[in-house]
This record gives sequence, C-alpha cells and structure tokens, in this order.
Amino acid sequence: MYLTDVAKDAIYRCHYIAGYKYTLNIIEDIIDRKIQEVYEVTMSNQERIYQDIYLKMKDSDYCAIPFTGDANFSESEVVDRLLELFGDDNVEIIPGISSIQIAAAKSRVPLDKAHIVTFHVSGDIEQKKLELVKAILEQKSAILLPRPWPRDITRRFMESDIAIFLKEKGIDTSNLKVWVFENLTQYNKETIFKGKVNELEKMEFSEISVMVIDQVKHQTYLQLG
Repeated sequence: MYLTDVAKDAIYRCHYIAGYKYTLNIIEDIIDRKIQEVYEVTMSNQERIYQDIYLKMKDSDYCAIPFTGDANFSESEVVDRLLELFGDDNVEIIPGISSIQIAAAKSRVPLDKAHIVTFHVSGDIEQKKLELVKAILEQKSAILLPRPWPRDITRRFMESDIAIFLKEKGIDTSNLKVWVFENLTQYNKETIFKGKVNELEKMEFSEISVMVIDQVKHQTYLQLG
C-alpha cells in the first residue's frame, strides 16, 4: 500500500471519513471507528452523504474523503462537487501516488513519453478515444484507465472494448505490446498480464485495472550527445 504520511496524518485528525468500500478497506488499519464516523460511499448515495456530513460539521471539524491513488487524476468530477459544496477555501487536496505512476514504473514506460488518459469518467469520452488513436498512430505509448459501467454495457470501455475499438480504427493490434495491471499495490491480489493488444479482445479484467500500450523506444543521454 502506497499511503503517504501526510495522508495518514489527515485521516487521523478527521472526525468524519467518507469513501468507497475499496478505499475504506485499504485504510481500515488507521481508522478509529470508536471516535470517527465512517460512511461508505456509492455512486447512488454519495451526494446525500456529502450533504449530510456538511450539515453535521462544526467549524472545528475535519472530514477526509480518501481516494485510491491521486485525487488529481480521474476524480475531478467528485473533487469539483466537494469544492462547490464545502467551498474552495475549506478543501485541501492532498496528492497521492496514482496507479498510473505505478503502472509506468512496472512497465518501464516513462510518463514523459506516453499519452496518458482516463476513461474512468461519467461524461462523454468520444474525443478521448480519438486522441488515443492519434497517439498510437504517432507511435506513442499510452497509459490509461478503462471505464467500467456494469449498469449499462453500452457505456463501458474496458480492455476488451479498447482492443476491438483500436482494431476497427485500422490499427494492427497483433503487433502492439500491452500490459494490464490489476489491484496494484494490493500485494496478495496484484496480477499482471503482458502480451499483445489483440489478445485482450476476449479477456475480462476487474474495475481496478490499468492498461499500458507499450511503444516506448528507450533512449539514453549517451545517444543524445
């Protein structure tokens, strides 16, 4: 578990904690349920919970809303709502270590040579999809978060969907190297798939996954003169 000390300190001092089940499980060891009020958030109840906490909080109270990874990546829709509800001056965003960073390290694909995109959003992703195609055609690597959508299969864009989409756009996916990481930092659950993009077409991965399309050409400072 890659949990920073500053994040731990923030959680310790909070009277209220609200997060998704997966996230709460990760930080369970540092939660004191005897003195902290803990709320499990879902897509359907999050607005009610945030408003309930807002109405309960006193001026001296703190609330932690933890995310897996970095709140500055793939969580903007929630963060924007918290800023709106609690006020900009009352919200501190503590950056974390994202799955994107960890996947980049494990695949040895540098962030500065990759197209980085999240499809893990509620809004329209059609432009993001076209930008992914453009990046692949330009021989860039890509590090991305797929989009699970169990309630509406037409809106999901998981690894198998991405593989089919890229093939439909004329990309030779049989020669495109790929990594898929699941449950990163959960050492007893972490899995790694390494192969070609076309192999993903009939494969299923969990909602907690990161995909890396590896087209990196390693270049050292010696080659740069």
